[in-house]
Amino acid sequence: MKIIAGTTDFTIEEMTAVAIGKFDGIHKGHKKLLDEIFKARNLGLKTAVFTFDPSPAVFFKGNQAGELMTREEKRAAFEKMGVDYLVEYPFSKETAAVSPEAYVRDFLLKKMHAGFIAAGEDVSFGDKGAGNAALLKQIAGENGVQVRIIKKICHGDREISSTFVREALTEGNMELVNALLSEPYFICGRVAHGNRIGRTLGMPTVNLHPQEGKLLPPNGVYFSTVTYGQQTFYGVTNIGYKPTVEDTHRMGVETYIYDFDEDIYEKDITVHLFHFERPEQKFAGLAELKEAIAKNVADGKRYFNI
Repeated sequence: MKIIAGTTDFTIEEMTAVAIGKFDGIHKGHKKLLDEIFKARNLGLKTAVFTFDPSPAVFFKGNQAGELMTREEKRAAFEKMGVDYLVEYPFSKETAAVSPEAYVRDFLLKKMHAGFIAAGEDVSFGDKGAGNAALLKQIAGENGVQVRIIKKICHGDREISSTFVREALTEGNMELVNALLSEPYFICGRVAHGNRIGRTLGMPTVNLHPQEGKLLPPNGVYFSTVTYGQQTFYGVTNIGYKPTVEDTHRMGVETYIYDFDEDIYEKDITVHLFHFERPEQKFAGLAELKEAIAKNVADGKRYFNI
């Protein structure tokens, strides 16, 4: 996958099928949109995603709460899907002020050489977000480019959106979060050295520090899986500050992996979260902590039926 970032001065020479969106968490609505550009490969087009860096929410509002996917996670996800080109439109005061018409003609049609465009029905672009699906279809159509507008899909009686995912995540409702997403919610990172308390308790763990800007669920214990290389293992993950054993304000993601004893320090892993078991808490001492962890490990085995 070729990444075009930090510049508006580029040209993609090949004809492309372009998906437009913020893609904050690739939920099932996003997946439906992306499926359209993959279908367009049958027309001889390369696939391209046009998104924003930073996102409009971060640029205009600060969005200190964090995002469902970091830039690095989005890149990895799009590459895994097989996207050919990823354009991270550099969002600034100047680029945000580009007229909707110029946005379509100069970027999508001219620079990206779009032969097909897919967007959600609530798409907005250009100065003050004045561009919409109707304008996109009009301008693209005038230039012989097909546009596919994707309707929202629902979970129950509510439309799936990044806002919906965020709400479920902040409540720790991982079952709902994962029902809305195209894959279970994940945290990527490099395994760091910890305080080895888990090893002294007979339950060694792997530790990673989430990337800056990553939106996390409530602190607590989760049933999870860990992907390392081409292998996936079951685990129990604690998200938080480990108040029983550390006096720190640095957020950590610590996972006990079932039937695993490899040295993977400094290796990249992905932790997928499936179920919120309990909130993080401070125990009276290591013996009480060990007892609680042992219970979580046993309950996790029952959850995964292993």
